[in-house]
Amino acid sequence: MKRALIGLAGAVLLGLSVLKPAYSDDVTPRVVIDTPLSPPAWALLECELLKANADACNEFFHRYFDERGFLLCVERWGGDDGPDDAIENCLHWPILHAIGADDRVLTLYKKAWEGHLRQYTLAKTVEVPFARDGMYYKEFPVQFDWLHNAEGLTVFCLQGLSDSTDRALVQRTKRYAGLYLNDDPQAPNYDPQHRIIRSMFNGSRGPVLRPATGLDWAGDPIEIEHRFELGHGETSYEQMVAHFKDYNDIVGDHPQNLLSTALPLNAFLLTGEERYRDWVLEYVDAWRQRIINNDFIIPTKIGLDGKIGGPEGKWYGGVYGWGFSVEVPQTGELAHRNTHYLGLPGFTNAYLLTGDDRFLDPWRQQIRKINAQAKMIDGKLQYPSMFGDDGWYAYSTAKYSVGVEEIAYLTLNDEDVSQVSKGGWWGFLDGKNAGYLEQALRADLASVRRRVLASREDKTTPDTRLADDPMKYNPASIASLVRLALGGLPTNKQGLVLHCRVRYFDPVARRAGLPEGCAALVEKLEADSTTLTLVNTDQLEAKTVTIQAGGYAEHRFMTLDVDGQPSKIDARSLTVTLGPGCGTKLVLGTRRYCEKPTLKFPWQRAE
Repeated sequence: MKRALIGLAGAVLLGLSVLKPAYSDDVTPRVVIDTPLSPPAWALLECELLKANADACNEFFHRYFDERGFLLCVERWGGDDGPDDAIENCLHWPILHAIGADDRVLTLYKKAWEGHLRQYTLAKTVEVPFARDGMYYKEFPVQFDWLHNAEGLTVFCLQGLSDSTDRALVQRTKRYAGLYLNDDPQAPNYDPQHRIIRSMFNGSRGPVLRPATGLDWAGDPIEIEHRFELGHGETSYEQMVAHFKDYNDIVGDHPQNLLSTALPLNAFLLTGEERYRDWVLEYVDAWRQRIINNDFIIPTKIGLDGKIGGPEGKWYGGVYGWGFSVEVPQTGELAHRNTHYLGLPGFTNAYLLTGDDRFLDPWRQQIRKINAQAKMIDGKLQYPSMFGDDGWYAYSTAKYSVGVEEIAYLTLNDEDVSQVSKGGWWGFLDGKNAGYLEQALRADLASVRRRVLASREDKTTPDTRLADDPMKYNPASIASLVRLALGGLPTNKQGLVLHCRVRYFDPVARRAGLPEGCAALVEKLEADSTTLTLVNTDQLEAKTVTIQAGGYAEHRFMTLDVDGQPSKIDARSLTVTLGPGCGTKLVLGTRRYCEKPTLKFPWQRAE
């Protein structure tokens, strides 16, 4: 067995040989692993899952997109099947590539994004007033809510993980962020005096400062029966409009708008310009104070004057608010549509920038506050999820748990972690659920297979297909890879930022992701250490991989322990060369949230 480490300032020998840098600007500590390790089943499954995902995405793209990158569908505006749904068909593709999938994935989703911008700039409404000149303006949604805006930006906001030097990406990110920093006089979305985004409907044409209508949400009239199958079960255009008939109170700020913080955050990650960071912290801090002032419940209605509750003084008001319960027109049932939870990413984004618990504690207090409202109903302890004129309602046996996992993951303090269920991934990290490892990877493999087979049976044609129809066939199945390879939290369909303990880069191919044939397993996460195993499944060729501390190099590795041999490294990344068929376990002492996060690759920055 041979093992060697090169420090940033000279060489520190751990074994018998020293590896010279594989590239001239290698500034990271480097270690050589020549310990043979027969590939474990999980390592082979990871490699197969990456390959299967990439092959399936290739097939999906060539079925549902044309040579321009346009989605083959009927283009519409609206909350049912609008522009956001079109590009959401490539959900998770950026993270898939950033983990190590074939470069085809990057090429395809970039082509889809370019096509998407052109397609929905050309697409226009007839009756919906603000999209008559194009559903996109300046390559951004004209005016819509962030539940939908975020769904349409997941591909774009995560592109920097693989492609941070792309000129168009940087230019667009700055332009998009500028829509909320008031850089664009046509889009006065933000009121810096009251620290509010002035409407739930906002975008490249600014805020909508009037009540919304069913038409605004549903889009132009369209034939439905025998042609389309809508996601909410509507069978006529009239039912589509009726679905949104109560979606009126949009003026003023709402927690959904906290999702917009991903844009200046990404601008900061790409450029390092402090004004983007400052805006994120300013806006999130305003919402932090609102939670505190509202007795530790995030309000869902902020008036144009910055006051909680707006003109009516109801903190629980507004579309998608705590008291937003509406009738489903086709069934007459009551639906509770409270999306306050979409505000949580704003607070986790601020934590990524600062590591400051003051951005998490108000949400932590909210969890306690809501669960303290529990009461016995029909002999069972039940918890509320809604609040109206008569107080808390919509009780069920499920505790309020929004943010429990996210807060536990970010802080890893004992009290927060104790609130998380110890099944699944958390049980695995705790050493009590070994079966989770292969089960999770095999489940994602099965998901890829099912979706590919289902898409091959899809009988829709471009003129009978809405933008959201192919989404159920999108094969990208990566939750297990995010948790197991990156030690991270999988992003949802509004997920614009990746929170993970480590990321990988191929310094030879000069790209993000694990080199082909390499597999990684994060086995344990502690507040001050990261335990992972690296395996080279290739029995003929050595592989070199750079491990980065955090998704955006926000952490720092302080020490490295291999086989009980500790060394100081003090760097944001570590480069490991694995001999053919070799592997090992690494314990990395980790100082978290201590660095200025960035999207620069390890060889593009000074450590």
